[in-house]
Amino acid sequence: MRVWLIGFGTVGRWVAATLDSQSERLAQRYGVAVTVVGVATARDGFVHRAGGLHLRSLLDGDRALGDHPGVRHWRTALDGMRETEADLLVEVTASPADGGEPGLSHMREALGRGIPVVTSNKWPVALHGVELAELARSRGVAFRAESSVMSGTPLLSALVEGLAGAIPVGLRGLLNATANFILSRMAEGRSYEEALAEAQAAGLAERDPAADVQGSDSVAKVMILSALVFGRQLRAGEVACRGIDSISRSEIDQAAATGTRLKHVATLEFSEPDGAGRATARVEPELLAPDDPLARIDGTTNAVVCRATPVGEIAVAGPGAGPQLAGQGVLSDLIAVARALRA
Repeated sequence: MRVWLIGFGTVGRWVAATLDSQSERLAQRYGVAVTVVGVATARDGFVHRAGGLHLRSLLDGDRALGDHPGVRHWRTALDGMRETEADLLVEVTASPADGGEPGLSHMREALGRGIPVVTSNKWPVALHGVELAELARSRGVAFRAESSVMSGTPLLSALVEGLAGAIPVGLRGLLNATANFILSRMAEGRSYEEALAEAQAAGLAERDPAADVQGSDSVAKVMILSALVFGRQLRAGEVACRGIDSISRSEIDQAAATGTRLKHVATLEFSEPDGAGRATARVEPELLAPDDPLARIDGTTNAVVCRATPVGEIAVAGPGAGPQLAGQGVLSDLIAVARALRA
């Protein structure tokens, strides 16, 4: 299977390193043989080699992509994609919330040509998930975005494929590992500033933690779940949001005094099943009773409880932070697509 790998940051490099070091295991266990024929970064553009790129050289070298021997080079990923061929696009850039570009164009280009897509890129899926899923269905190819919500924990595949035929009704969840880590530490007595500093020191929070602590990351994930699980496209303005950066010490003390837990909860409900009717979507701190399944989810664990007919409640919990976990979600999607193509 020939692959374009668009994005060579921490996630993309982890995927490339795993494909390089575990090629024999993947072939033996899953019957998957992957050849990366194209790689792109925003700085270096797109390089291609029809017989496959030497991943170890790309990973170990400090030279620009275009300086590697035997490659063809284009200024942008989109230019290179349009003049080459592949069996799968792995799109692991980090496109911003104001339009989701360039990731959105990469995905449209591939799907429009009948090439399946695997992605960890949140905002293109959040803003245009329904469109991308419909485009994939119309071309008869896969569109998978497992790591865009809970990294390496299989949530979307469980809700979309594992519950195929069931009717989703609504869901609640803890979708940001950094926010959950900070609130867990605050419940132990630390201040917000201390908990945030610990999260940054551990590599959980960026130097600018706004996306995590103000809630926009969780908003994107609610929009992805709405699009891919319920088939309903939401705009960012339709998801009410309050971050954890405004939580006061008195709110933490109130939770301790009443035996409740303060959590940053994402809620998605529709007035009619299967994404129909009026949407209620929000991300906000909530006091949870001790018997709430989300109440004891601590640290960097994420969790979602989904209600579906006729199954009832389904809970999925697991780790939700770090490039290796995001890479694992991408890898599992890649293997699923490769096995389907082989079949």
